[in-house]
Amino acid sequence: MWLTHHPVSRRCHHDHSAFGHVHPHVPHSDGSRQPNGSSGSQKIQIGRRILEANDTMAGRLRTLFARHRVFVLNIMSSPGSGKTTLLEKTLSRLMPDLRCAVIVGDIATTHDADRLAVSGAPVVQINTDVFGGDCHLTAQAVEKAMAPFDLTALDLIIVENIGNLVCPAEFDLGEDRRVVVLSVTEGEDKPAKYPLMFRECDAAILNKIDLLPHLDYDVPRVRQAIGQIHPGMRIFEISARTEAGFDPWIAWLKDQAALKKTT
Repeated sequence: MWLTHHPVSRRCHHDHSAFGHVHPHVPHSDGSRQPNGSSGSQKIQIGRRILEANDTMAGRLRTLFARHRVFVLNIMSSPGSGKTTLLEKTLSRLMPDLRCAVIVGDIATTHDADRLAVSGAPVVQINTDVFGGDCHLTAQAVEKAMAPFDLTALDLIIVENIGNLVCPAEFDLGEDRRVVVLSVTEGEDKPAKYPLMFRECDAAILNKIDLLPHLDYDVPRVRQAIGQIHPGMRIFEISARTEAGFDPWIAWLKDQAALKKTT
């Protein structure tokens, strides 16, 4: 099944130091705006409060997941990388050995949730368009989206974050592991352009490798770029379409879920 949930939050404008860009400057009593200096200070304070509130909730979620020994995976990427197809194939391989649930983030539509619900896993859709179209999920939104889930009946929760290589990396969701999906059709410069995402993730998936014969794409160069940002980062080369390279990916997920059960 799927449900739709609209979190109350603000859009991140891709500036880690100034989330307050989305908040209007506080006007003086005469209707004029504050000088740049004072409003800039306010923006940073607002940004800090947003992140602090998020981190507090993320800590509560982490404790909750640990109590129930549920492994939580936050999977992120730019739009069109093949996340949903990857998760369709992943769920078909994991279930019924692992009891899975999915939280799907999108600005609008339930397209991805509809596709993933076919697996039989409980799926909750989070849409952010009503409140400005956030480009990331927050811990508060995840906490509300979990309401339909029986954590005692789950081994794994997968969060499919909103397609974006910037903002999702900045928000802790209480997850155990983070994975970034990079399609070979996106070019080789993404790790260098978006280093925070690759620095914050535990593993990377190089997707759509079935297209490599048709592209001028240097896989060793991408691996080297990722290694410079995150030395030792696990990289899976996968085709979500053909399922080439899936065995190591599935084995890694099962190992992570099993480890959570023993801790």
